[in-house]
Amino acid sequence: MRQIPVIIVAGFLGSGKTTLLNHLLTTARGTRIGVVVNDFGAIGIDAMTVAGQVDSTVSLSNGCLCCAVDASGLDDLLDRLVAQVDVIVIEASGLAEPQTMARLVLGSENPRVAYGGLVLLVDAAEFPHDLEKHLRVADLVVLNKIDRVDDPELMLDVVDHLKPGVPVVPADHGRIDPALLFDPRERPAHGQLSFEDLLDEEHTHVHYDSVEFTGEAMNPVRLMAFLDQRPAGLYRVKGFVRFDVPGHRQRFSLHTVGAFLRFERSPWGKHPRRTELVLIGTDLDAEAIRGQLADCTEPDPNAVDPRTMLEVLRHLPA
Repeated sequence: MRQIPVIIVAGFLGSGKTTLLNHLLTTARGTRIGVVVNDFGAIGIDAMTVAGQVDSTVSLSNGCLCCAVDASGLDDLLDRLVAQVDVIVIEASGLAEPQTMARLVLGSENPRVAYGGLVLLVDAAEFPHDLEKHLRVADLVVLNKIDRVDDPELMLDVVDHLKPGVPVVPADHGRIDPALLFDPRERPAHGQLSFEDLLDEEHTHVHYDSVEFTGEAMNPVRLMAFLDQRPAGLYRVKGFVRFDVPGHRQRFSLHTVGAFLRFERSPWGKHPRRTELVLIGTDLDAEAIRGQLADCTEPDPNAVDPRTMLEVLRHLPA
């Protein structure tokens, strides 16, 4: 049973959350996104206006859905959305506590719902002074409106000082590659790009590097050490891992958004029994990353203590 990732987008009022959502919707390319607006008042999303209406749903022409809900009805709404969409993105109110929204999603009893991480938008031009509390639960920080500051590196240093090691994506007008958050459906291999496609390529994709790695069985301790100390600029890791440790010879899928990490396991079936990963970020040293992952391979999985899998297993869905 395929689980639907639920990603929370949080941030102070005016940080650009709705702009980011509009960007995700317009670059969905066939991915059915369920956008949940946890707020009241007039909120404009392309082809939709939610004016204080709770439990309203509007279908967009690209297969996406936009909904409004208060916190008490969130779980019921997730139940209805999972059968209709590929990913769910929740826009938390600018007044909402990110921790509260995360607990609501993590507390869902729907087996098809999987927590997908918390993305925190920060207004680089109007940098909030009480940011540290929200940073504690952020898996990925989008430093928005970076085009409006004179010293972007200083802003990056400030965020890193408040929460060392948190992945930070600079952005303007909320433009980030959707692949940093979820797996967009692939654009057909053949066919002419529209003008909108070309703009999308210019605004989102050219800024990100992609590194592919294929290998055999991995050592759980060494792989988790790599994931815990990811190279700077690495925002997303996805793919499948083979461990082949006694008692754990299933296929492990790996999904990260920023610092958030989740494994899921399933039978190998007809899939190739190997490790296949894609790593996405900026200014990535592909050769160094492949070398680090090659160092994580395990030539003798049968000799690995099964207890070393505990660190992997704690990232499985409850």
